[in-house]
Amino acid sequence: MLKREYEGQNCSIACALEIVGERWTLLIVRDAFLGLRRFEEFQESLGIARNVLTDRLHWLVSQDILQAVPYGSRPDRYEYRLTAKGRDLFVTLTALRQWGDMYLADKPSALLRRTSDQSPVVAALLTNAGEAVSIGEVELVAGPGRDPACATWRLADRADPHSAKPDRSGPEPDGVPGQHSSSDAVPGEMPKQGSSS
Repeated sequence: MLKREYEGQNCSIACALEIVGERWTLLIVRDAFLGLRRFEEFQESLGIARNVLTDRLHWLVSQDILQAVPYGSRPDRYEYRLTAKGRDLFVTLTALRQWGDMYLADKPSALLRRTSDQSPVVAALLTNAGEAVSIGEVELVAGPGRDPACATWRLADRADPHSAKPDRSGPEPDGVPGQHSSSDAVPGEMPKQGSSS
């Protein structure tokens, strides 16, 4: 939606922002995860102009994030359901919500928990073996798709000749990313309902 190619970057973040970087787009996806399916439901939830909502829904369908499924007897009535590609945005939205809860909200408006035992669930950095790691334990290195001519990597290499690492100048998170070291919450636990985030 940003109408820019980001030539030479070969960056998955830039490419993803081309698809979901516009705010209404992600809010539609958020509402789809909440169970909203129909045009009128999205419009009532978001207060978005009909033409803008129509454009965003068509965009999400064209990008295989939503699937338009006819319902009722009229041929122009559709439900919009998340595809596998759309469902894979759940961790991204969860991490974005956690960040908003921590830095922008007085109290979280929603909590994520496991259905079987209601234990809190968070988006976190994990090894392939499932071990949680903090931002201070990881480094971002060039992958097989790196373009040596890309300005971003040249600048990162100049700052750190071995790899592009996350900025560690701020306070170290306590255990799992997304938690303040001064928080009284258990590392990796979501803020308790009704508590300040």
